[in-house]
Amino acid sequence: MPPFRAPHHGISAAGLVGGGSRARPGEISLAHRGVLFLDELPEFRRDVLEGIRQPIEEKRISIVRVGGASSFPCDFLLVAAMNPCPCGFVGDPRRSCSCDERERLRYTRKISGPFLDRIDLHVSVPAVGWREIEDGPEAEPSCRIRERVREARGRAATRSPAPGFRNADLPPPAFERFLKLDPAARCLLPAIVEKLGVSVRALHRALRVARTIADLAQSERVSAAHLAEAVSYRLRIGAECLDRGILGP
Repeated sequence: MPPFRAPHHGISAAGLVGGGSRARPGEISLAHRGVLFLDELPEFRRDVLEGIRQPIEEKRISIVRVGGASSFPCDFLLVAAMNPCPCGFVGDPRRSCSCDERERLRYTRKISGPFLDRIDLHVSVPAVGWREIEDGPEAEPSCRIRERVREARGRAATRSPAPGFRNADLPPPAFERFLKLDPAARCLLPAIVEKLGVSVRALHRALRVARTIADLAQSERVSAAHLAEAVSYRLRIGAECLDRGILGP
């Protein structure tokens, strides 16, 4: 079974990334080829979170001590959860938020922009009423979702001879060859960078997400709709940009 690690938010930098007087792997390496779940994300110390920015990119952590250097693998899927504000009720239609604007800003600013740039999907989960729970449609079974994912990964694997290939594994020059953007999708790129202020790193990660969305849709090419969906998952963009018509309908 792939590992699932969920460290407490009071963990130290050495506990998360690895270290100590005798270098030991941290939680990011213990989650290698599995899931690292960080609940209550803003409660983690900022320096602890900043320590995993580079390992997320490189999928490996190097720790140097007086006695030598150690290198540990850390190719993990990062999943994080947080409340929208300290009290958790901002935007809730049934309960009033007790936080002022300063408290909300202080809470969210514990997480840096470069750290957020490395998280590909930002999904808001609003409160659900009892009627929606009781009368809502039946959830899609996990076995069906797993089959769709398996088929999408199979399509991605046909583009590369590397075993266990994923869209996230290719270096940028090689990924460009497999991207296959439609002309309409390519026309969106200037608006995404200039009007939305998306960084080059965030854009490149969004393109990888768009390629995966196209694979899930059984499409050989990445359409404008696939790219717009991928970009809409970026945290500081979301639905407001769709409302302004920047990414189209």
